[in-house]
Amino acid sequence: MFLVAGLGNPGEEYALTPHNLGFLTIDRLAERHGIRVNRKDSRALVGVGEIDGHPVTLAKPQTYMNLSGTSLALLMEKHSIDVSSLVVVYDELDLGWKALKIKPKGSAAGHKGMQSVIGNLKTSEIVRVRLGIHPDHPLPSGMEYLLAPLKRSQMKELDEFIDYAADAVRAIIAEGVEKAMTKFNRRAPGLKEEE
Repeated sequence: MFLVAGLGNPGEEYALTPHNLGFLTIDRLAERHGIRVNRKDSRALVGVGEIDGHPVTLAKPQTYMNLSGTSLALLMEKHSIDVSSLVVVYDELDLGWKALKIKPKGSAAGHKGMQSVIGNLKTSEIVRVRLGIHPDHPLPSGMEYLLAPLKRSQMKELDEFIDYAADAVRAIIAEGVEKAMTKFNRRAPGLKEEE
């Protein structure tokens, strides 16, 4: 059983903010694979189904971003899901808008939601899909940007970006992390070198 967890903040006011791309990716996967993510379990909204013949639980922790790990630790313990079957999807301010980076392990790189996940699961050997949200201009305050509604220009590109993220998750489940990394890791459009 795979557990795919998208990180974000519950509540309408956060629905279309950069910090909620993890939730949006879960919604897209649910829609594509006929999974209803509406059951409350371990302080998360979850849905169970299949992606490419593999049993999958999709989860959206409802703890607010910075406490995401408390919900995932409960969920994994309750359903005996091993950390090797966990995929975490979240926004990444260090990556340019529309960049995507799959990593098999590593630090949280300052991301509070991922810090909570690593802290609660007591390992950094967690497959993650990092979705770039940094606009191509300097930010007055990272926190303000994370929780503000997406700009009109970003909304135009959001659909394609979330599709791409959902494809990347499907590839991890169907083909493994290494193949998915080769296929889906991409830089933000217009950037000359790897971030």
